[in-house]
Amino acid sequence: MRVTETPNAVMTTYASPTLGSEALSVWRVEMKATAQGPVHVVDSEQVWTGLSGHATITVDGAEVELKEGVAVVLPKGVERQVKATGEFTAIVAGYGHAKVSVPGEDTDRGTPPWIS
Repeated sequence: MRVTETPNAVMTTYASPTLGSEALSVWRVEMKATAQGPVHVVDSEQVWTGLSGHATITVDGAEVELKEGVAVVLPKGVERQVKATGEFTAIVAGYGHAKVSVPGEDTDRGTPPWIS
């Protein structure tokens, strides 16, 4: 298990290529009320499942509500942003090789530490 803190959230990684998985990653995301991640693009799909609280995910311009017991599939290659509307916790599954980019930046941000 590994914990990574950012200004927007705390990610606890349970499985990833650096923690013994061949290709998949599973991590928990905890966000405080009104926290929001940056607009970004991931080059592979992810599945977000709400454990508690509530968040709005903007996916390719459309808003999707994520709350306890609801799962949302985020497709690869589209802009996304997660905004907590209260204390929010989710479990996320995706590929451990996923690379992230930010629209308008020329630099590839690589694989975030909670995914690798």
